[in-house]
Amino acid sequence: MLIAFEGGEGSGKGTQIEMLKKSLANLGYDVLDIIEPGGTPVGQTIRNILLDRKDLDILGITEVFLFSASRAQQVRTVTRPALKQGKIVLSDRSFYSTYAYQGAGRRQPKELLEQLTSFAVGETTPDLVILLDLSPEVGLARKKDQNKINRLDAETLEFHKNVRDAYLTMAETNPKLWRVVNAETGVEEIHSRIKTIVFEALKIDR
Repeated sequence: MLIAFEGGEGSGKGTQIEMLKKSLANLGYDVLDIIEPGGTPVGQTIRNILLDRKDLDILGITEVFLFSASRAQQVRTVTRPALKQGKIVLSDRSFYSTYAYQGAGRRQPKELLEQLTSFAVGETTPDLVILLDLSPEVGLARKKDQNKINRLDAETLEFHKNVRDAYLTMAETNPKLWRVVNAETGVEEIHSRIKTIVFEALKIDR
């Protein structure tokens, strides 16, 4: 099973993935956590360019191609092999991030995003998407407190509001795939909600 975690900046995806990974591992599941962009030497190099190089003026369309390139590399060398081995894969972001950030945020054409995504991932798409939803104001404040502002974090508040709206629209459009979790509550409360969702999907009676 491939479970993608989506959400705006400061939503706590990494923390919740680590907590869920431990919970599933304690039940005997073989779990792999991955991150986008990244997850491979090629992907990590692309990640550094996209997120850390604030000195570069990267066009929206260039972002689309770079994210898709990282995704294509990881799907073929990491994600698919893990799924074939029966592992549960927890992904910190997926192509839905590109739809939100580059689609709604950068106003890139939907047709372009869908075509590149099709080439990049093929049929390797999430079985479940967990959206950690919070207001951009709260999320960005968290990032500032952590002193972890990357190139995309530094975008305008309007940009981040557009990203959030896109996420919520995707979740509303496909409620069978998406689950929305309030990410403005406590860490343990969020984890409990996520466990309920994932255990139900895996048919774990606990």
